[in-house]
Amino acid sequence: MINLNGNIVQDSEANLSVLNRGFAYGDSVFETIRVINGKIMFWEDHYFRMMASMRIMRMEIPSSFSPEFLEKEIVSIVEKNDLNEKAARVRFAVYRQEGGFYTPATREIAYVMTVVEMENSFYLLNTEDYEIELFKDHYVGSGLLSTIKSNNRAVNVLGSIYAKENDYHNCLLLNEKKSVVEALNGNLFLVSGSKIKTPPLTDGVLNGIIRKQLLEIIKKTEDYELEEASISPFELQKADELFITNIAVGIQPVSKYRKKHYESTVAKSLLSKLNVKARLG
Repeated sequence: MINLNGNIVQDSEANLSVLNRGFAYGDSVFETIRVINGKIMFWEDHYFRMMASMRIMRMEIPSSFSPEFLEKEIVSIVEKNDLNEKAARVRFAVYRQEGGFYTPATREIAYVMTVVEMENSFYLLNTEDYEIELFKDHYVGSGLLSTIKSNNRAVNVLGSIYAKENDYHNCLLLNEKKSVVEALNGNLFLVSGSKIKTPPLTDGVLNGIIRKQLLEIIKKTEDYELEEASISPFELQKADELFITNIAVGIQPVSKYRKKHYESTVAKSLLSKLNVKARLG
């Protein structure tokens, strides 16, 4: 079952026009939301990021789009798919209504929510081999547009194809200044001794939900020193640990980059704290 602009329909009946602006121009933003036993994880952060993304894209936010209304819509579509007592992954996409070419005929929006079941209710540490490489064919632009989750994911798609063709589990993206920005599907953290470093949003980093949660956790943990600063590719092989974060897996430790092998001690510790925060939040 799919929520298409407030109407619950079968996936076979959920049709979008070929003139849909999300398809035609990537004129769309989305959130990937984790719902556990009918409870939305980190809902407030998702809501405010979606509202900020819509404002950046100059979309008209409906007066009905209150946190309470959208939360009810998300929980409802999870229930309609009989996943209210399981782990679910909801994709909530907002697109500008069709009309116009590059210049939209309207700023009004519509939306669609889809849901799939997830295997685990809480985050588990993946200790299997996880090798990464730099993707240097195309760059992420440093700036505000790169911080939002829009449908314009060409670099991520091409990087994912490159990773698959070359037997890597993931790739790291660079911006036009040749700084390391993030992974194909999440934010990057680098550990050197007691220092944990992650690129700043001004480098073109996605304003990730788990990134935000970890920043709060690290700041409250006396064992670690947090630094938001640009990361050079040369720093990667000097690090003790690298890990990638996103809402689906939580924290994914990197085991290998080129000739360097990494530990996962800090990643394991932070994942435990993240699970506690998810349960309490």
